[in-house]
Amino acid sequence: MIPRVLSIAGTDPTGGAGIQGDLKSISAFGGYGMAAVTALVAQNTLGVREVHVPPTEFLSAQLRAVSDDVEIDAVKIGMLGSAEVGDIVSAWLADVRPPAVVLDPVMIATSGDRLLDADAEAAVRGLCRYADLVTPNLPELAVLVDEPVAHDWDTAVAQARTLAARADTAVLLKGGHLRGPESPDAIVDTVGIHPVSGRRVDTPHTHGTGCSLSSAMATLAAHGLAWPAALERAKPWLTGALEHAGDLRVGRGNGPIDHLHELRPHLDVGPAWSTAAWAEAAPVRADVDACAFVRGLASGDLDRAAFTWYLEQDLLYLREYARVLARAAALAPTTEEQRFWAAASASCLVEEARLHESHVDATGLEHAPDTAAYTDHLHAVSAGGSYAVLVAAVLPCFVLYTDIGARWRGTFAPDHAYADWLTAYGDEVFAASSAEASRIADAAARSASPAVRAAMSAAYARSMRWERAFFEAPLRRRGEPNS
Repeated sequence: MIPRVLSIAGTDPTGGAGIQGDLKSISAFGGYGMAAVTALVAQNTLGVREVHVPPTEFLSAQLRAVSDDVEIDAVKIGMLGSAEVGDIVSAWLADVRPPAVVLDPVMIATSGDRLLDADAEAAVRGLCRYADLVTPNLPELAVLVDEPVAHDWDTAVAQARTLAARADTAVLLKGGHLRGPESPDAIVDTVGIHPVSGRRVDTPHTHGTGCSLSSAMATLAAHGLAWPAALERAKPWLTGALEHAGDLRVGRGNGPIDHLHELRPHLDVGPAWSTAAWAEAAPVRADVDACAFVRGLASGDLDRAAFTWYLEQDLLYLREYARVLARAAALAPTTEEQRFWAAASASCLVEEARLHESHVDATGLEHAPDTAAYTDHLHAVSAGGSYAVLVAAVLPCFVLYTDIGARWRGTFAPDHAYADWLTAYGDEVFAASSAEASRIADAAARSASPAVRAAMSAAYARSMRWERAFFEAPLRRRGEPNS
């Protein structure tokens, strides 16, 4: 079943809080979001400018229009604004009795100012009795129990217990306003307390956090989760939404959280990162195709001494490349990717042994300048610790040789002077590995920040340029032209 979740709240034209934020949270957890507007708010990430409250009769008409037609699985209530609005919502709840009601008592501004008059605050307290879960922040919790704001966890728990007992409801106690590296939350009810630990995210972009968490809890309840289980699912989602908030680049103030951060890695929009990176490298790839060394390989006219020198450097390169791939395996986030890079690393060592046995005497070999520069680049990226950037840096060695091998497959006779080398890079198993490496890079790019994606593209482009230099080096060292 797809839960049908109704948000009753004010608006946020910048999309981070209010019904706009609620609808994103509901969608993030697979629900179908609906909204009834209590207030039209002119606000942005810098603050609220103006609030317009439509006639309460119109709010009643919105609520009745929804419930007369749609079976509602959960309701989230946010900004009310006045006692009259609270009375309308209470009357509707009494008639419709939705299966799950979550109340986010919007009472205190970020500045600490109280947003409601005494009558409206009383209306919110009354609504608590209709709610299955109330989700106040600590200043709002203090208002609801008429006590000073809690500055430690034990006091906050005691206040949540008081509210749960008075309203006969469950309370989502949020520790975000407390100090320290941890940011615990808990479900508190008349039976006990179910804490859920979490780390504090150092970000100014927290706009809409309370709205979004409460609507996420309503949606998870509509899926059938008990409140503790719902919090255990929503808590890491919210942590990730805060961690990715800065990537949105929305507004000049306290920006919104990224409600859809879990979805973004799975979106297929536009060309894949690896496809775009390959297209950007077209001039370098054209230089490789035009390189005299590469043309000599294709024709079979390449001087054998130049090819042997190339293989010697390739052997040295593969030794270092295997170490870099092993580092990718260590950084990989999934077992599948760990296995892929470990197998690729082992394959490099197998190829190194094959070269040693068939073509190259490895005794006393030294890295040529271009070989050393290329491997130094890869090791530097590896030491940087970014899995995504490292994957981007190693990808050209896969895709460039796959492309050359695919275009040369079937174009040379069995007695071609370099048939064994050309056949190796036209191998279908190697092509499959190249495709998998590209898929992994695309997945890493989808979940990366814009800054990391830029670093990926830079590392990829630099590796492509070193690949070109690697092909040009054998003839350049002999003073022969490469074009």
